[in-house]
Amino acid sequence: MWNVVQQFGSALSAPNASGWAASLSQLFHAPSSRCVRGFLLATLVVSLAARAGAAEVKLLNVSYDVTREFYQDYNQAFGDYWKSKTGDTVTVNQSHGGSSKQAQAVVNGLEADVVTMNQPLDIDILQTAGRLIPANWSSRLPNKSVPYTSTILFVVRNGNPKHIKNWDDLVQSNVSVIIPNPKTSGNGRYSYLGAWGYALKKSAGDEPQAREFVGKLFANVPVLDTGGRGATTTFAKNGIGDVLLTFENETALIQKQFPDEQFEIVVPPASILAENPVAWVDHNVLRHHTEAVSRAYLEYLYSDAGQNVAAQHFFRPRNQAIQAKYTDRFKPLELFTVDEVAGGWQKAQKVHFADGGLFDQIYQPNK
Repeated sequence: MWNVVQQFGSALSAPNASGWAASLSQLFHAPSSRCVRGFLLATLVVSLAARAGAAEVKLLNVSYDVTREFYQDYNQAFGDYWKSKTGDTVTVNQSHGGSSKQAQAVVNGLEADVVTMNQPLDIDILQTAGRLIPANWSSRLPNKSVPYTSTILFVVRNGNPKHIKNWDDLVQSNVSVIIPNPKTSGNGRYSYLGAWGYALKKSAGDEPQAREFVGKLFANVPVLDTGGRGATTTFAKNGIGDVLLTFENETALIQKQFPDEQFEIVVPPASILAENPVAWVDHNVLRHHTEAVSRAYLEYLYSDAGQNVAAQHFFRPRNQAIQAKYTDRFKPLELFTVDEVAGGWQKAQKVHFADGGLFDQIYQPNK
């Protein structure tokens, strides 16, 4: 009997098909009861079938500039979950850059299985320009396919020498502000609309005053990087500017990566709500045969485990019970939406960010 068990273990550990066949032959001819041999043989067949069916799956997550570290940890968590559930190994490759540039790259042929962006415009374009996803993509996951949110905060230098506390302080003539380009970066668009919304609310809806305020702000911007991580490098590494406007998760990462600089985070009384939508890219997942795992990858963002990983990287989870566990890192502030201050993203794009729109009229550095 012990010899049979040893042969059974040998079959399970065999590295290839020929090894399995040899072990099966030994097991079949082993001196033991027919019942024992039958049981062990059935168990072996099931084990080997499961082992033979395990797959290695590769996904490409095309995301915006400041999610690198978050998705590195999230990919590991999802990979462990998926392997325990299916036995398959998932490798998730990442691509990062300015949100709008990333979206255009997917339209132009970058074969993303999933996209994880910071504004719906950069997923809508996959439908309108590329016919890669259906028009109703945002209804396929909860909260309009937004599993977590963020906002725009300020990063200042040690001691806050320019005494920056609110949006009004950014338009002082002696303040240099670093913001990525709103034409290529969702980070830049949210910063622009944060300033626009603040001025609009302060002036009781006076758009000429809001335009004047945003014009003064961008007159203080010495350089426009294409994405949020480039703006961080300009400010933190190259030492340009008095204040950086960026997403909440990036402000925390800057403090971690540049501890000697002792950068300080300023939370203004009010700022813009940044909603971060996600979608699987139907055209690509059908070709790659990755639809099920791509969908599961995004659904896992809504799980308690996924929400905790988001919170640990300073993204605000949609699950309020989980967000309540992180009150030390998510400071309270008034959050106004793009719908409230700009009539939604489609109107914001047309009025503010399209060629010849308000941003082009406001920001003319060569004049």
